[in-house]
Amino acid sequence: MKRETKQLLRKAIDSLVLSVEVFNRPHDRGRVTTTLILLDHAFEMLLKSAIRHKGGRIHEPRAENTIGFDACVRVALSNGQIKFLSEDQALLLQSINSLRDAAQHYILELSEGQLYMQAQAGLTLFRDLLQTVFGKKLQVALPERVLPLATRPPTDLEALFTAEVDEIRKLLKPGSRRQSDAIARLRPLAILDSAIRGEKGQIGPADLKRAKERLLKDRDWKAVFPGVSSIQMTATGTGPSLDLRLVKKEGAPVQLVPEGTPGAAVVAIKRVNELDFYSLGLKQLAKHVSLTEPRALAVVRHLGLQSDSDCFKALSLGRQEHKRYSQHAITKIKAALPGLDLDQVWREHGPKRR
Repeated sequence: MKRETKQLLRKAIDSLVLSVEVFNRPHDRGRVTTTLILLDHAFEMLLKSAIRHKGGRIHEPRAENTIGFDACVRVALSNGQIKFLSEDQALLLQSINSLRDAAQHYILELSEGQLYMQAQAGLTLFRDLLQTVFGKKLQVALPERVLPLATRPPTDLEALFTAEVDEIRKLLKPGSRRQSDAIARLRPLAILDSAIRGEKGQIGPADLKRAKERLLKDRDWKAVFPGVSSIQMTATGTGPSLDLRLVKKEGAPVQLVPEGTPGAAVVAIKRVNELDFYSLGLKQLAKHVSLTEPRALAVVRHLGLQSDSDCFKALSLGRQEHKRYSQHAITKIKAALPGLDLDQVWREHGPKRR
């Protein structure tokens, strides 16, 4: 492992440990904000370390500073040669980053259940990425006792958010004079919902006002926050080995938009740029699937991969057109090969049978 990668990884682990330490403080002064800032910093350092470890760049050409959090997630999610994040993992990173942004720059009141959910799911994700990218176990770097502790950890997300909305409605009752407190508690729900639905940025006063009015009129909070209602929590193990992950429910839509769309969250973006995503020529593709170039092309035609935008695109560079394939093409060919009669595929889709 290169020295820069080691240094970034060490910083990531340091910030993770400190975030858990602050979470477990016996007092609340600055606890929510500091936990989110340290957890967010831990992941930014981990993402940069992982990108460098996989041979990627964290400096844009002629740029003085390294790429930011959003760009790191985008590379880790959609760069075919570097990719190590799933969409569910990117959703959690996006929510942690957005909550940190609100806590650091404005006012955010996060319930104990929500803070525990973010901290424990964050620790699990950190553990997962450390294992998959670096082949390291978190227990080697941390004492087993390092774990966010809660006297009443949430076991059901729907119950958690229902209780949170009930508290917000109490604060919004006429005559309570606690509108500002209600807005502070409403903001993290709106941020989480926005991040999950593929929208980037902080929630403005007008958006919060609309959400507040809808909560007062509509008893079903899921209609107000459809993104929040689309996630579920899975927990395995107990004590120091507890794993908690947030995943989108099966069938919940993920918004896909082009890179550069104003207000688009990085989790909604599938490609860093076309050449990074479609990173393989036919020769490279054939090598990865252990076929000759002509036979690989015959398999491509048989599977219809050139009609699949996730696998193939003809890119125009200057006056030349280049036929390029993504990592998805490798996956699909390898999955199909055991069931293919290659001689029959060749007879049907070889050079003379286009």
